[in-house]
Formats: sequence, C-alpha cells, structure tokens
Amino acid sequence: MSADEDESLRVVLGQPKAVRERSPSDAVPKDRDEHQEERGGHHALCARVAALRQADCEHGDHRRRDESPTGHHKGEGNVFHSIEERLKQRAREVGFDLCGIAQAAPAPHYDAYLEWLQNGMHAGMGYLARQAALRRSAEALLPGARSVIAVAKNYNQPLPPDAEARVARYALGRDYHKVLRRDLRRLAASLLELAPKARTRICVDSAPILERDYAQMAGIGWFGKNTCLINSKRGSWFFIGLLLTDVALTPDQPAVGGCGTCRACIDACPTGALVLRDDSPVAWLDSRRCISYLTIEHRGAFTAEQERRLNGWLFGCDVCQEVCPFNHRRASQPERATPTAEPDFNPRPAIAQPDLAALTALSEQEFLALYAGTALMRAGAEGIRRNARALLRRG
Repeated sequence: MSADEDESLRVVLGQPKAVRERSPSDAVPKDRDEHQEERGGHHALCARVAALRQADCEHGDHRRRDESPTGHHKGEGNVFHSIEERLKQRAREVGFDLCGIAQAAPAPHYDAYLEWLQNGMHAGMGYLARQAALRRSAEALLPGARSVIAVAKNYNQPLPPDAEARVARYALGRDYHKVLRRDLRRLAASLLELAPKARTRICVDSAPILERDYAQMAGIGWFGKNTCLINSKRGSWFFIGLLLTDVALTPDQPAVGGCGTCRACIDACPTGALVLRDDSPVAWLDSRRCISYLTIEHRGAFTAEQERRLNGWLFGCDVCQEVCPFNHRRASQPERATPTAEPDFNPRPAIAQPDLAALTALSEQEFLALYAGTALMRAGAEGIRRNARALLRRG
C-alpha cells in the first residue's frame, strides 16, 4: 500500500467510510502505527493492563472484579455488572462520549458501497476500490471476530473568529487517529482484563471496513442525507472508532432515525456534491465535486472549475454539518453542539488562523513545524501550497 493509501480521509463518502488498523493476518494491509504496536505484542498489552490496575489502586479503587458463574462482574456496592456494561463504563472513563456493541456480521451497505464505486464517485481514491473485497465483513480484518465495539468522540468546536480561510473543525487540533487509537488501546486493555484470551483489532478511519455500518448497528447513530452518521441527541460532530474482538458480546439495538423532508445539507452544498437517489433516503457524496476531497485527497494542480469550487476552504469542509438541524442545540436537546471535552482537539492558532500568503511559499520544514501531528499532514506541503494559492487567486 502506498503512502497515499495509508490514511483514509475525513471526507464523508457516499457510504460508510473505510478504516484500517491492526491486522492478525499478513494479507490485510497494516500502517506504521500497527507495526509499532505489534512489536510489543501480547506482552505490551498485558503491561497496559497492569498499569490500568495500578491506576485504579492509586485512585482508591481497590475492589476485586470477581467473575460470577453467569459471566458478570462485581462493581461498587456489590452490584453485578455485565462485561458489556463494564466496557461501556470504561469507554466513558477513557473519554468516549458514546459506546455500543454490534455483531460482527456482514456490513449491510456493502452492495451500495460497490455501486458507489462503480459510479466513479470515489474520484482519485483508487485504494477504496482495490480494497473493496475486504470491506464486506469485520471478519476479513479479524478472523473469528464475533463482536464490534463502536465508540464515538465529540470533536465539536465553536466557530473560530473570521479568518482568511477555513479549516474543517475536525482538523483544528491533534490528529484524531492518534487520539482515538490511544483511547481504544486503553479500552482494549480493559477487555483483556475481563476476557484474558480475547483477540482484538483497533480500527480508526484507516482500515478497509465499513465503519459507519457497524457504528449504526451498535446504536451510535443513523445515516443522514449528508452521509454523516447522526445521533439524534448529539448530532454528527463526532469521530468513530471500532474495536473488533472474538469475544461474543450482547449487541445493542441499531440506531433508527431519519431526516424526513429536510434537505438543508443538499441545498447548502456549494458544489452540489450530495446526490439524492430514488431508492434511498441517504444521498451519495460525489467526491469529484466535494471540497473536502479536492483540498485533501486530490493530487496535482486544480482545473479552473475545481479552483472555483473551493469556496474559501483551505482544508476540508463543514457546510453539510453546519446547516444540519441536529447540530443545533434546542431546549429539548441540550447535548447537541456541545464543545468537545478533549484537550487534544483544541484549535492550534496556526491552523485556525492560516496566513495564506505565507503558506504559498511553505517549505517542507515549515510545513512539518506547523502541522506535525495534525490531520493537515494528509494534504502534504504541496497540497497546502496549492490550496493557498488557489484561494488567493480567487480573492
């Protein structure tokens, strides 16, 4: 797999996005983080379990988690909690806002994903087609997988002050791949503590799996017309991560919801990238027209038409989420549009307030100094220079 295939974009594709992480098989692609993680193997994970136990003791949690004959574990006040409840509690403790469980069944939207590819809506992201067969089921990534633990982490930020150009909210702080992997490793360590023989694999938006399908089945959210996963109480400003395991866990109910007659995102998209279909309430996202694709994944120079479409965005685009009613707080829905509690997602000034003139002459060293450890690394120095020049030409 090439470097361009190594990280999948935060562009919201027309069907559940592809993600890639740890693999138990050499037949499945691995990224740099996976190779580093696997060097320590089982011993490293056991060391993390020991650290978690020590942390519990330091915080006054000295109780013994005894397993009952029914597979439940003892919690505070001698109340028995199931392994599922304990994992969800731990997910909250490590910083996730939502957690649910799905069966590792075949992805329900796999055929629709193939149709999306056949219509060429993946644009220049050829790796999405090359890895298509792996996306049919979670078992392709973890043979013997029985459950998928899906988590969500809020990344919403207040709109930054007026800037010369805009960067999508998800990219304002630290690279979300790093943050979610860190927290999912902690959750995996807790699972190993409860089920010592468990096998796991972490997926965060860079492995060939239909991530949103499993998150929907786990009750995290439902598919909106803008192709984002929407939680009725929280909206769509959240990242998704998956923890695959061969442990049989009780699944949650799939999320149910819909946009009704609303078409705010479709009407607001400045490039007409959201394409409604007669046979589905969810639109397709045509990456060839999407600002996020153009500013992040597109390689090479822009055509005049592509340059015209940027609409003030240096990296990514949030329009279809900003206009969504589920991302606006109401008295009856106080959790919508709440700012993230994750410090690593706090905006970096150089990202939130870009200097376009300076970026047009950005050197590789300056690029690294500004953006190392952030999602903007995906575009590369040349991509950022190209985007800045195009925005300046358009005034």
